[in-house]
Amino acid sequence: DVGIVNAKEMIDYHSLEPDLRELCENLVFNKTLDATDQMLERTSYERAVIDAKKKGLAPPKKPRGPTPNLPRLQFPCDSMELPEANEPPLPPYAAARNHVPNPYKNSSVAHPKIQAIRDKSSLPAEKRALIDYQQPSDAYPAEFPYFVRGRDSLREYITKLFTTKIAIYDGAMGTMIQNYSKRNKLEEEEYRGERFKEWSCNVKGNNDMLSITQPQIIAGIYKQYLEEGESDMIGTNTFSSTTIAMGDYEMEPYAYELNYEGARLAREVCDEVTAKDPTRPRFVVGALGPTNRTASISPSVEDPAARNVTFDELVESYFEQVVGLVDGGCDILMVETIFDTLNAKAALYAVGEFLEMSGLDIPLFVSGTLVDQSGRTLSGQTGEAFYASIRHSKPMAVGINCALGTKQMTPFIERMSKAAECFVLAYSNAGLPNVMGGYDDTPEDMAEQYKAFFENGYVNFVGGCCGSTPPHIKAIRDMTAKYSPRPLPKKTKPKMWLSGLEDMKVEDQHNHLGLPFLNVGERCNIAGSMKFKKLMMAGDYESAMDIAKKQVEDGAHVIDINVDDGLLDGLAAMQKFVKIAVTDPEVSKVPFMLDASKFEIVLAGLKWCQGKCIVNSISLKVGEELFIEHATLLRKHGAAVVVMAFDEKGQAATEEDKVRICKRSYDILVEKVHFPPEDIIFDPNVLTIGTGLEEHNNYGVDFINATKKIKEQCPYVKISGGISNLSFGFRGVMKIRESIHAVFLYHAILEAGMDVGIVNAKEMLAIDEVDPEIRKAADDLVFNKSPDATEVMLDLTRKEKEAIEVRKKGGGAASEVKKSSWRDLDAKKRLEHALVNGISEFVDKDVEEARQTVNRPLEVIEGPLMDGMNVVGDLFGSGKMFLPQVIKSARVMKKAVAYLLPFMDKEKKDNMVKMGLNPDDFDENDDSNYAGKVLMATVKGDVHDIGKNIVAVVLGCNNFKVYDIGVMCSCELILEKAKEYDVDVIGLSGLITPSLDEMVVVAKELSKGGFKQPLLIGGATTSKMHTAVKISPNYTTNDHPVVHVLDASRSVTVVSSLLGEGKADFVEELGEEYEEMREDYYAGLEDRYFLSHEQAMEQKLKINFDESPPAPTPKKMGVTLIDSVTIEDIVPFIDWNPFFQTWELRGRYPNRGYPKIFNDETVGSEAKKLFDDAQKMMKEIIRDKSMWLKGVVGLFAANCSSDGEDVNVYESEADREAGKVWKSFCMLRQQAEKESDDAYLSLADFVAPAGFKDHLGMFAVSCFGCDELVAKYESENDDYSKIMAQALADRFVEAFAEKLHLDIRTSLWGYAPDEQLNEADLLKIKYDGIRPAPGYPSQPDHTEKSTMWHAIQAKELAGIELSESLSMMPASSVSALVFSHPESEYFAVGQVGRDQVESYAKRKGMELSLAERWLSPILNYERD
Repeated sequence: DVGIVNAKEMIDYHSLEPDLRELCENLVFNKTLDATDQMLERTSYERAVIDAKKKGLAPPKKPRGPTPNLPRLQFPCDSMELPEANEPPLPPYAAARNHVPNPYKNSSVAHPKIQAIRDKSSLPAEKRALIDYQQPSDAYPAEFPYFVRGRDSLREYITKLFTTKIAIYDGAMGTMIQNYSKRNKLEEEEYRGERFKEWSCNVKGNNDMLSITQPQIIAGIYKQYLEEGESDMIGTNTFSSTTIAMGDYEMEPYAYELNYEGARLAREVCDEVTAKDPTRPRFVVGALGPTNRTASISPSVEDPAARNVTFDELVESYFEQVVGLVDGGCDILMVETIFDTLNAKAALYAVGEFLEMSGLDIPLFVSGTLVDQSGRTLSGQTGEAFYASIRHSKPMAVGINCALGTKQMTPFIERMSKAAECFVLAYSNAGLPNVMGGYDDTPEDMAEQYKAFFENGYVNFVGGCCGSTPPHIKAIRDMTAKYSPRPLPKKTKPKMWLSGLEDMKVEDQHNHLGLPFLNVGERCNIAGSMKFKKLMMAGDYESAMDIAKKQVEDGAHVIDINVDDGLLDGLAAMQKFVKIAVTDPEVSKVPFMLDASKFEIVLAGLKWCQGKCIVNSISLKVGEELFIEHATLLRKHGAAVVVMAFDEKGQAATEEDKVRICKRSYDILVEKVHFPPEDIIFDPNVLTIGTGLEEHNNYGVDFINATKKIKEQCPYVKISGGISNLSFGFRGVMKIRESIHAVFLYHAILEAGMDVGIVNAKEMLAIDEVDPEIRKAADDLVFNKSPDATEVMLDLTRKEKEAIEVRKKGGGAASEVKKSSWRDLDAKKRLEHALVNGISEFVDKDVEEARQTVNRPLEVIEGPLMDGMNVVGDLFGSGKMFLPQVIKSARVMKKAVAYLLPFMDKEKKDNMVKMGLNPDDFDENDDSNYAGKVLMATVKGDVHDIGKNIVAVVLGCNNFKVYDIGVMCSCELILEKAKEYDVDVIGLSGLITPSLDEMVVVAKELSKGGFKQPLLIGGATTSKMHTAVKISPNYTTNDHPVVHVLDASRSVTVVSSLLGEGKADFVEELGEEYEEMREDYYAGLEDRYFLSHEQAMEQKLKINFDESPPAPTPKKMGVTLIDSVTIEDIVPFIDWNPFFQTWELRGRYPNRGYPKIFNDETVGSEAKKLFDDAQKMMKEIIRDKSMWLKGVVGLFAANCSSDGEDVNVYESEADREAGKVWKSFCMLRQQAEKESDDAYLSLADFVAPAGFKDHLGMFAVSCFGCDELVAKYESENDDYSKIMAQALADRFVEAFAEKLHLDIRTSLWGYAPDEQLNEADLLKIKYDGIRPAPGYPSQPDHTEKSTMWHAIQAKELAGIELSESLSMMPASSVSALVFSHPESEYFAVGQVGRDQVESYAKRKGMELSLAERWLSPILNYERD
């Protein structure tokens, strides 16, 4: 009734803001656990609002508070009435699906892998044929409960057995052996028996070997359980019978025999007992134990990535065990006592492979072990997560055994019973171990404690583990008599059931906005996080784990892992990251999404994940056959999969194509691969809207409509998409972008059924948080409701940008700005706009208008033109403009300057006349108005200049005068021109490895000549490390450092730093960095071990050419001129990815590479413009025939030399027979020590030795006409077109090489006449054979080109020349050796030692010093 209050502060209940009222009710009535935290968050917000009002600032963003979960859209399959379950879920194998009885005729199972295990086994010869166990079909009556092997389906029998009574398993084998040894002598001598009397190590304790040495003991124990315990099934004495576990006793070769004998003894005893009462057939359960290794847990405290076993090693070991158990006569296979789920997954993979190879239906049971009352396995999984991880194997029964007593196991078997879709088993210990390691529960105790299992209907199959004996089993059996077994659960809608350390059903998830949507964390992705990339490149996995943890804390349901980068070994990095991540419980509690562009990388990652992962991604782009192969492997590993809406024709853009490709993919996956439909995630491609192009306007509608149709036509699938692609046309204004995403996701999720997305959750807006005006515009844009939707959104974007600027200055809302065109600006501003936007259309007119407003034409250059170029430089430096845009700006600048030059020349001459001077004597090269002068040169012997040209343009755009003296510049010319032009900086460029040595020569000569200019080093073959170690020490001082410039975008910063006030600090910091790099380099040489050349030769790749013979004789031997291939012919073979790299355009995940780069938020728009320009120029080149192709191919008889290090080529088959060597290609071999057992490779390894008819191919190809086209564009001051022409010429010749290699394989050589690969597969090297080039990693010596040129007459026939440094001319040329053997592969020779170089020089007949010079970049020692 009464309260002491401040009446003025009281608020009416109904006037409270609804969200605040809800918070208050939650707090007052204690409705939610986080009510206090939410109210504290709201309190902080209200305080911030007060502070903002005081300071005149915009109010802060309001916290969301409690968010109700919104309902998931329902589809017809969601309400589909599912039939009652009459058996456990079936495996995908035909025999299981069709209930085909196992014929028990193992001698007819003759798969080569299975037979190989039998052939190498230790089993005595007289027993090897005793592997068949079929019974006469009339041995027993044809109805349940009778069973006849070969006649009846055991799957059907077990289903009837487990649904009619609680079946009984046996008890502990170890306990019974211990009890036997207490009454009888069972010491080392008895364990060895007569057969292993002289064994080299102690074997007592190896209970499994008693099946061989003391079979009567094991058979007796089996019989006790069957007769006294009345077991329905008994487990074989094979718990440790794997090659891995037998390693402790040095008995690995006996694994098959141990399993065979363990199962055969059980088979004989079961048949004996069954014969006494055929109404109770007894069955043999082949036991596969966990091994003594853990694939998920590091054995080293110091190294979380260390493992003492691999997945593949486990699979091999388990596969051999399965073969032995089945050949021994087991009926059922049980993977048991699993404390590390990854071990179990390896065992299940091995079982699956065996069943696929054999065509048999053998029921599978799985039993995990929870190590303590936490209810988790040793590797950290909950029971539910364990089940989710292995359910893909479709076991008939799953459960828990060992570690716990029956009482302690009860809550966990209850949870397993609720989770499992199949039958449930349990066999606990006889209590917990006492202080002496024994077990105290009596048979009666154990039976009484099991009573809770039976009363609650938790189990179908029970037995005992440690400490249990036949009396225990008998007591349990008696207790079960009055109880019914657990019924199979009712079938429910299939759900994607993922797992890390904990399980998660995707369909049950809601995100922080209350949407039924799975947030996949994006920050452990090299392309999505620069911080993560830097950590991975530095090998700082510990800090990378912190990023993963933060994502989980921020609400990621799943962590995306992607380590794709050209400078990173993706295979090794993925494996190491996953191995560390699974040991960190804060990271691995959630499932992983393994994400890579190469399938082998995700597959390698899968093999280190104990949980159920998502793999991102596969598609029909690779063709149906490979798509099925990939999907089948993922199904076997139990992974869910993202399937992109791509097919052989490309990316789906329209609604029709999205639905068509996804439906086709679904039908293949479900019908042919038997992939669970609930484990399929389709990504139908979110494409960009609001681009101004009419054909893009409906992309949002197409995606949403397609999403709904796909989910209607493809029951149970999920839909995902890259949301950031949708709005990247509005980049830079997050409020607009988030609003578009909010509208799109709201409708896509709630009205179409979208389920999944890779997101940054913090940036997501709820639909109610979107401003009404923006929401209306976003709705019009997303659903293409209005023709002016893009313009409206652009206008709102402009207003928001203005509002942001006003807020930055402390003001309120932005005022409305009058719409205007840039053509309305004055001439100076128009010029600045034209430069920034690369518009040359009005340049002459605007320059003339600007010239009329100034006293001197130079003022136009120094004023508006340089102002515009300064803006371009700033935007480029900050990453807001990209190289193609800068080149276009330079084109505008050059055109403007070219217009002004006549006026400037006239002015200079007029001034000279006024001064009484001869006007013809004026200096045309006056460069006093520039920020600095830079000399650029491609060094001697190298003809590649596209990168140098780009740098020159970028520097020119920033008011540096660039003197580009061309290609193949001798040291003398470089020094001469540097003096002549009095430059401030010298820049050297090179592409081929000999250029590195030439740069060292130039540096030394600059030093001798007393030059003071800083030296820049750049080009594809250069590196910061080489610059620091090899070049810098020969020239660097504080006045003139040597600086490696990574790419064009860094050149302005570097040159400005070298010529500006901060030079001293820049040079000091650079010097310290390079000194540290030199120390690291030389320390690394000391730490790294190299094999001697002789040792490396001993460990070379040894191909068995008898089993894998060389390719047949080429159809066209000798030399062939190729001059009929046109540019049009090679267009389908063009790889466009390097084209964008040339222009320094790089998309970020998920938009790496062509064509996905067009969807990239940052560079996509510019990449598309660039590509369109390239297509336009390419059509002109084809039309005008301004570029053409020519090449030459040679195919010759060849053999590896007698020492295995070179390849000898013969001019004819007769010369080969006579041993008359024509040419020798000298090869180099790897010498750096490897951590693996991999061979030390040389290209010579891929060619057969004398006695075999092997061959070697070679070719050289060029694109002609580029130089002439470049000269034309240079005369027009068109740098953009000049660089475009060079970039296209490079693509043309690479595509020519790709096509020619195809022609060699299919016709000229013809060793693969039926090869059918699309262009994408060709670029991924999915064919037999390789084409390495001299001077590249597999054969780093350019001098081998000379041998090739003489052999194929490249200069005489095709006009392709070699410079003195063996650079090919024209610059757009490619050469290669062609190897055909399917085991040939690309590799990097790496560094080599003095002993190999000496041998190499001797074999080539070359002076050692000359050989060392050519091989300088790869020497592991300092040459004299």
